[in-house]
Amino acid sequence: MPRYLVERTFPEGLPLLPTAEGAEAALGIVARNAERGVTWIHSYVTPDKRKTFCIYDAPSPEAIRDAGAANGVPVDAIHEGRVLDPYFHR
Repeated sequence: MPRYLVERTFPEGLPLLPTAEGAEAALGIVARNAERGVTWIHSYVTPDKRKTFCIYDAPSPEAIRDAGAANGVPVDAIHEGRVLDPYFHR
């Protein structure tokens, strides 16, 4: 399955908080993603919480866009990529 980097912008800051409500919201996101064959691996959030860079496994960019719409989150850009780490030569 392809892996993607998804860029998102939240002008007012990421609304997902580290609370019980935030955990419940994250589980809802995971469930709606799964309905579309999309798996959220992890995300990086800027210190001001206005930009995220999320790693996903998904069948296509369209599936990611559909999941984003279902979850009410923006999708600025989607880039397909491969893992590259400092140990790739071994």
